[in-house]
Amino acid sequence: MPPPERIPPRGVTTPRDRTEVLRLLTRGELTVRGRVPEASNAVLLCSVALDGEAASCVYKPVAGERPLWDFPDGTLAEREVAAYEVSEALGWGLVPPTVLREGPYGRGMVQLWIDADPDAGLLALVDGDEPGDGWKAVGHAQVGEGRTALLVHADDERLRRLAILDAVINNGDRKGGHLLPSTDGTLYAIDHGVTFNADAKLRTLLWGWAGEPLPPATLPALAGLAAALGPGAPLADRLAELITPAEVDAVRARLAALRETGRHPVPTGEWPAIPWPPV
Repeated sequence: MPPPERIPPRGVTTPRDRTEVLRLLTRGELTVRGRVPEASNAVLLCSVALDGEAASCVYKPVAGERPLWDFPDGTLAEREVAAYEVSEALGWGLVPPTVLREGPYGRGMVQLWIDADPDAGLLALVDGDEPGDGWKAVGHAQVGEGRTALLVHADDERLRRLAILDAVINNGDRKGGHLLPSTDGTLYAIDHGVTFNADAKLRTLLWGWAGEPLPPATLPALAGLAAALGPGAPLADRLAELITPAEVDAVRARLAALRETGRHPVPTGEWPAIPWPPV
């Protein structure tokens, strides 16, 4: 059987196409094609088909989630969907279309598969103490045999918006492997199960802008998100279905702090700032 035709990532950028993709992911027939073996939780590569259309997707059943000490059991799928909802409310399209539904192994998260561009360099290790033009320093890393190198990420506006999104959703695990730059120039980010904790847990490779002013172009999106999180607003009601009331309040508090300071957050020192392994 030939592989399912994949819906091009650019096809989800208009409201009409996005609606069609979400319908396909929500109502289509899921067929498991394989498993991502290196994932800490069950991650299944599937095809999804409906009314003559088909796409590749990722299915993460709740039954395959490994319990975590600092998150309620069986909630990672909801957090993945909540991250998509917040990304969409910002208008930045950073998270691939993501839904919560029943599948072959029970309820879980289903997300459109994105083909990453292998030649899009967003992270690098460089010698010396300066990142160089077009790069932002994260910190020094051991690279073997007692040698260290400077870990850097691209000074890229797409990454910068992602850093802001991660601050809003309190992402505790932003690794390099979670960045999916597509061949059409769109940046997507995946693996948002460890998000929305009420306690500060931001861990990321995107610290290069720490303490710097937020780009003026991002401020209207943050204002719009704040309005969308008002009591009784559709996004607020949707998040209440996916995360706890305390976590919804924490989203509002983090967003208010970002808008008040007008700056990217800095590591607090109360929690490891960089995930391990970083990629």
